[in-house]
Amino acid sequence: MGLLSEGSPLSWEETKKHGDHVRKHGIQQFINQYKKLKSRSRDILYWGDEVEYMLVKFDDEKKTAKLSLNAGEVLDNLQQCEKLCPQDHPSTWRPEYAGYMVEGTPGKPYGGLLAHFNVVESNMRLRRKEIQQALGPNEVPLSLTSYPRLGVGNFSDPETKTTPETGASKSIFFPDEVIFQGHPRFRTLSRNIRQRKGGKVEIQIPIFKDKKTPSPFIEDFSALGDDGEAARTAKPDHIYMDCMGFGMGCSCLQVTFQACNIDESRLLYDQLAPLCPIMLALSAASPVYRGYLSDIDARWTVISQSVDDRTDEERGKSYLSPIYKCYNDIELVLDQDLCDELQKGGIDETMARHIAHLFIRDPISLFSEKLNQNDEEDTDHFENIQSTNWQTMRFKPPPPNSSIGWRVEFRPMEVQLSSFENAAYVTFIVLLTRAVLSYGLNFVIPISKVDENMRTAHKRDAVNKDMFYFRKDVFTDCSPADVAKCMASGKCERIKCSNIQDEYTQMTMNEIFNGSDDFPGLIPLVKQYLNSVDIDIDTSCTIQNYLKLISKRASGAEPTIAKCIRNFVTNHPDYKQDSVVSEEINYDLLKLIHEKTDNCETLSTDTKFSSKTKDDIPTALSKAEKFLAQKNPQKNMMNGHKS
Repeated sequence: MGLLSEGSPLSWEETKKHGDHVRKHGIQQFINQYKKLKSRSRDILYWGDEVEYMLVKFDDEKKTAKLSLNAGEVLDNLQQCEKLCPQDHPSTWRPEYAGYMVEGTPGKPYGGLLAHFNVVESNMRLRRKEIQQALGPNEVPLSLTSYPRLGVGNFSDPETKTTPETGASKSIFFPDEVIFQGHPRFRTLSRNIRQRKGGKVEIQIPIFKDKKTPSPFIEDFSALGDDGEAARTAKPDHIYMDCMGFGMGCSCLQVTFQACNIDESRLLYDQLAPLCPIMLALSAASPVYRGYLSDIDARWTVISQSVDDRTDEERGKSYLSPIYKCYNDIELVLDQDLCDELQKGGIDETMARHIAHLFIRDPISLFSEKLNQNDEEDTDHFENIQSTNWQTMRFKPPPPNSSIGWRVEFRPMEVQLSSFENAAYVTFIVLLTRAVLSYGLNFVIPISKVDENMRTAHKRDAVNKDMFYFRKDVFTDCSPADVAKCMASGKCERIKCSNIQDEYTQMTMNEIFNGSDDFPGLIPLVKQYLNSVDIDIDTSCTIQNYLKLISKRASGAEPTIAKCIRNFVTNHPDYKQDSVVSEEINYDLLKLIHEKTDNCETLSTDTKFSSKTKDDIPTALSKAEKFLAQKNPQKNMMNGHKS
């Protein structure tokens, strides 16, 4: 969702004029927060998920499924409980980019009890139920990554018209009216990104070439009001899109972790970064864009091209821990003056370079009321730059005057169709972080190989057809406490820069998750962790079913959602083998998705999902968590919060 500051948005020219001001004060705000909170420790591992839903309206007589643009009204309804009971509400709701989207999170973060893993799915089901109750007749909430016919003809309810000569995006496909109207941030982002680029967004996605797909595939945009820009820009054999709404209008599944301290949050950031492309591929759920079957299965490149106006120099990334700086093998372009300022403020070189790289970027959205801030108390200028660097991982300092600690956000996963699937992916990645911290696991590989894996992750059926770079030996010689000492000193005798190329190899997804003769596998590692802690029977049963789904997806026994959608389209009686996803196919697909997920079935089979999810934590366990947290929260964290 990003930073939702209130106020009067400035024009791009005004915003650009204040760029140096925002960067200078944003850096000072980070330095001030760092000095205040760098020694903060003993925080409990809190974590939570974010699920983005699309509102869809069916017309069973006309056989259509449109995007319902009533998110504002729905949010007003959903947020009543939070307003009435700010300290006790089961779910929290926030707006998203489009008027057909809402974002839901648990009302409170989950804590250290293993029993919390049995609440995730129940809370997700509750969220879906809450949205449904706020919707009108024939409207449903779908946790759908990409709406197949976004930008095609009359795809919304009520009907909207494009304004290619005026407006925020000037899109020939995506009307400004589809952008969420309840907050100025979203239109401002659309306008300013376009103006910073000096032209409209240019998204080029390779089309899936079927037997009757024109070759070369070239579209005629003249009837849509194209002034010639689309015709000049669109590449042959590509699906062309011209608005950030095509990326920001996709839904995702995110997980945020609070660590014990800053060193642990940096460690989690680094260990999760190589997993971003792996989990993107495993969660792939979006093969259709603007009414055409594409030759990719995942959305991240669409986001990169649509909401990300960064130059090539601005797109770098790096590990945050000093001991892993040898793996930062892509040269970062950064503002050296800001980097020097950060180091003078007491921030180590590795972190300073990461922040100084983010801050070569211009602020994209700025509000007049937020221009002059108290750098000791405010962080809006820092968050302004931070939140518009769209990356798969995000390192998040504590908010000012808050009990919230150092956090990392895991952002690559595609949202799944059912609450069971979403809970399975969230539970798996959280449990993997527990194993990382308990066993000192190390997944770090050169950043250049992570980038290469990201490119691979988008490919059609990458789970079954491609290989990914992964670390051969994930067991380190350091305990988590030793790693923290290494990070503090910036040195680790284990890491020899000259041997890095021997530390990784290419593996199949099945090998990465389920293991092989030479590699233990992520799922067996999680199971080993679970065997080392006390866990109640119901939670154990639920987790095992989640791991079974992840295992089958990785082996290919259970297809990804992207593959299911692709198979449905190509086998539909209305499909003409020309890559076109018609209105009828779209309706039948979304109707099936609603019926299947509402009945807790997979899209590929009639097998129902099975778990013993509950809507609460037993009182005795809840009391035990509070007692352990007060007694020794850091030890409790490292031991996996034995329940």
